[in-house]
Order: sequence, then C-alpha cells, then structure tokens
Amino acid sequence: MTGTLFVVATPLGHLGDLSSRAADTLRAVPVVAAEDTRHSRKLLAHLDAHPVLVSIHQHAPASRLAQLVARLVGGADMALVTDAGTPAVSDPGASLVVAARAAGVPVVPIPGPSAVAAALSASGFPADRYLFLGFLDRKGPERRDQLAEAAASPWTVVIFEAANRLVVLLRDLAGAGNGERGAVVAREITKIHEEFKSGTLTDLAAYYEEHAPKGEVTVVVAGGPKREEGQGGQRMRAVEVARRLLDAGLSKRDVVKALQETMDLSRNDAYQIVTEPDA
Repeated sequence: MTGTLFVVATPLGHLGDLSSRAADTLRAVPVVAAEDTRHSRKLLAHLDAHPVLVSIHQHAPASRLAQLVARLVGGADMALVTDAGTPAVSDPGASLVVAARAAGVPVVPIPGPSAVAAALSASGFPADRYLFLGFLDRKGPERRDQLAEAAASPWTVVIFEAANRLVVLLRDLAGAGNGERGAVVAREITKIHEEFKSGTLTDLAAYYEEHAPKGEVTVVVAGGPKREEGQGGQRMRAVEVARRLLDAGLSKRDVVKALQETMDLSRNDAYQIVTEPDA
C-alpha cells in the first residue's frame, strides 16, 4: 500500500479560514512538503502539529522530488502546502502532484482558501468564465503575448503580481489597449490591511504610483466585448444590467460607474445607456 498525497489549502492570512479537515490532516500526516518551511512551521506550531517538514520550492533539486515520492511509495502519507492558499496554483507544488500520480500514489485535495476565487468573488466582475494567467513573465515576447491575450479576452482576467511590480503591470495592461477597462486590485486578502481598489487600469496605475502598495496582490480585469455578440449584443446586456441596478435602488451616477468598470464601457456610453436605454 502506498501513502496518500493530500493537497491542503491553507489560509491566505486569516487563520480562521483553515478548515477543520485541513487542520486534522496536517496533524495526522508524518510528512509535510512545503513551499517555504519557515512559513509553514508557524502554521503547524499554531496547530500543535509535528510532522517532518521538507521544502519543495522551485529551486529544489530533482533528488528532493524523488525522495518525497519514495516516501509516498513506501507507505507514508504526506501533505503538500504552499505559503498561502491552494497548492499547485502558480507555485512549484504541481511537480510533486505529477510525480505522485505517475508513481500510482493517490492524490486527495483538501479544498479551502484561494486568492483567485476570493478576488473574483469580491470584484463584481462576471466569474462564470475567466482567464487565469498567474504571474506574467517579466519581459520579452512571452510577456507581450500574455498582455495581448489579456487585452483580447472577452472574459474576466485574473493575474498575480508582486507588490513592487504592480504599477508596471497596470501600465503594461493599460498600454496594451486596456486603459479604460475596469479592474480591481485585491491586496492582502483576509489580512488586517485588506484592500479592494477599483477603477480603470489607467486610474489604478496612477493611484499606486502615489500610494506604493505592499503585500500580496491579485489583479482582476474586466473582460472585453465578446466577439460573437458584437457591440449591439453588449449594449443589450448593459441595458439589462443597468435596469436591474436601478431597480435595486442604486443612483444613476453609481450605475454609470458600475457599467464603466464591469463592462468596459466609456463614460459617455454608460451614461447614455442609463439615461436613454431605448435610444
């Protein structure tokens, strides 16, 4: 019998978000593979859990991966954790999952906090379909292609970024033809200094040039007009959204702003839809 690899989601910041199942798993397994053992040691101490901690970061040697898989094949259960949120999403944990599966080891997710889901849920943008790009490449043709993909996406786009590179990202997204597209910067999700700042990409870039951000950052960008529906179809959707918001008691000014930010409309177009929906 092999062991089981548990992929355990851990809090983004608020310890109260750790599920009881995740806590029980971390107390029970003899080994925890962690992105940063120093960070994970604090969580385990909080839980009074005492597994063997092994690092599995992006610079870990291939021999480390082989050792972890050997433990699993030998019958030891193991938990995979990242610094925050769900493992194997824009972090090196996926390599262990792939290797474990290849060796016939059962992989069991222990779901929980996710920066992607949290940012989407509080952004107000459609999340029935979305494009997740993780961390963009820092330069070169790969970054240009990713920026173009974000600009062309008819769906909401989610991007991770380090705080010290946020302004560059917002400028680059705006420069790729998205300047007036609505966006939300979700910073320090679930932590004391949690912040959700909304506006156009141009406005957000200007804001964070004046207010240097800190902490973990997730950027959510409104999708562009869907190619298949054209401008006419987009207007019909915008009229319907405007009517629902007005019926809910929002002011015309607030509805205009909401249409700008969530449907990639200019202020003039949004104002006309709110004031002359049948025009």
